[in-house]
Amino acid sequence: MSDEPIPPHDPARIDLRTDDLRWMGVALEEADRAAAEGEVPVGCVLVKGGVEIARAHNRRESSQDPTAHAEVLAIRAAAREVGSWRLEGVTAYVTLEPCAMCAGALVLARVPRVVWGCRDPKGGAVATLFGVGVGDALNHRFESVEGVLAAAAADRLRRFFGALRARGKK
Repeated sequence: MSDEPIPPHDPARIDLRTDDLRWMGVALEEADRAAAEGEVPVGCVLVKGGVEIARAHNRRESSQDPTAHAEVLAIRAAAREVGSWRLEGVTAYVTLEPCAMCAGALVLARVPRVVWGCRDPKGGAVATLFGVGVGDALNHRFESVEGVLAAAAADRLRRFFGALRARGKK
């Protein structure tokens, strides 16, 4: 990773790379799998050198594990795949702004770039509520690219939670 500091999060600056839309589409497919399993529709794909090394979706309900978020599961799988907890050179594509736990895990795994879809007004820790991973407070940072296929990601969440409310669940 370069020693050059990563600038603070700037939602007006979207630095899309050639494959960002493609990989976010794969993350959305993972979100669809989560919804089909009754999980909050969040998907994550980890890519290195243009090659997928891991993908996952939320499994908190099915596993009854509060840490079974898409990002954490994908990080664990990627670390096993590459044989190292240091995921340098990896880009994470996640459909929802990472929470504090997931943003922290991305920092600890040394993921240098995180591309995400829609903001999370109740738990988003990269831009909405905090600046985890993008400020100077931690020993490692990542480039944050916000808003990639955000409408598609938000629509999945809106439909999922609308259906839950219609059934009287919280």
